[in-house]
Amino acid sequence: MTSQTAARKLKVGLVQQSVSSNDKTTNWQKSAQKVRELAADGCECILLQELHSTLYFCQNEDVNAFDLAEPIPGDATAFFGKLAKECNIVLITSLFEKRAAGLYHNTAVVFDRSEAIAGKYRKMHIPDDPGFYEKFYFTPGDLGFTPIDTSVGRLGVLVCWDQWYPEAARLMAMNGAEILFYPTAIGWDKTDTIDEKSRQQGAWETIQRAHAVANSLPVIVANRVGFEPAPNPDDSGIDFWGHSFIAGPQGEVLAMASDSQEATLSVELDLAKTEDIKRIWPYFRDRRIDAYDAITKRWGS
Repeated sequence: MTSQTAARKLKVGLVQQSVSSNDKTTNWQKSAQKVRELAADGCECILLQELHSTLYFCQNEDVNAFDLAEPIPGDATAFFGKLAKECNIVLITSLFEKRAAGLYHNTAVVFDRSEAIAGKYRKMHIPDDPGFYEKFYFTPGDLGFTPIDTSVGRLGVLVCWDQWYPEAARLMAMNGAEILFYPTAIGWDKTDTIDEKSRQQGAWETIQRAHAVANSLPVIVANRVGFEPAPNPDDSGIDFWGHSFIAGPQGEVLAMASDSQEATLSVELDLAKTEDIKRIWPYFRDRRIDAYDAITKRWGS
């Protein structure tokens, strides 16, 4: 069974890169080089990974790390806004936002072919695990699950730990998101076994592909890659596992990077296919919203 909808193509891209220092200017220029290459290849919408300006500082709790945070607007948004304008693209960036003294967020900022900020999203789900002490640094987001309107469509931007929650993806889709984006920083503890590493990475890929399936939307995921030692020499550090990928609205993997190399990915999405899939698999039609009250409870019914 097929249907016919008007063709709408969009070439999207992402950057998977390693980070070796807190030299923001060097890291920005490295990202910008890859963004320019993707734009020259025809990408109109490009995603950068989570907290791409610096090393992943959340491996320990250190009040001095708050010095890495930036206001919005600030130097980071000025740099990437100019880049979006220069390349005539929609650019999705990630930064450590200083909202006020003692109040910080993990924030994605979107630019739409302009130096002006088109919208932002503050990470809603904040983890607190060994090597990922984000609750020490980030206040949970307060902007909700609201897509950002751009010249290429309505973008549902979420951040890393948000990617494990079907509720977040569903709410973005219900609010009209046409594509889901996940800037990410996730990796292995070097002390884990090979089997455990495989299970973790497989679960991470599966849950995000499931968001594509359940919401009939493409999913774009940009993860860090490379080993970043822990500030505490007694800790093992994080081996960021890369595997950035682009999936179609049935969860099909259209492109995937390796677990060890820097990379760029680009895919031409057929957004008309999203409409077709929603017609053929009408999950939103068949949702039993009359029976879902318990979903807002912490546990049980």
